[in-house]
Order: sequence, then C-alpha cells, then structure tokens
Amino acid sequence: MSGEIICESCTHYVYNEELEEYECLVCLDEDEYAVFLHSGSQRCPYYRLDDEYGVVKKQM
Repeated sequence: MSGEIICESCTHYVYNEELEEYECLVCLDEDEYAVFLHSGSQRCPYYRLDDEYGVVKKQM
C-alpha cells in the first residue's frame, strides 16, 4: 500500500452533494496538474491525513 494515492483518507477529498460524488478540493492550475500527472510519482504532494481526533485535541 506504500506509495499509492489514497484519496479517501485525505482532508481535501470531500463529498459534493450536488454532483453526488467525491472530489478533491485542491485547486491546481493547468501547469501544476500536468506536472503532477507526468511526474511518475504515486504520492500526492497535497495529501493531508484527515485526522478528526487531532483537530479535537488542539481544541481542548
């Protein structure tokens, strides 16, 4: 599983009720998107773990 893109656990991956599907909220311009697609890397540089417990700890 190492090196795979795992969008389901990313903070930026949210459900869009209008489209009734999940989407990534990271806003890439055309050049950034092309670099990302052709980099050969399976790791997303924008991935951030959706850690709800970490958020709660900071609020306490």
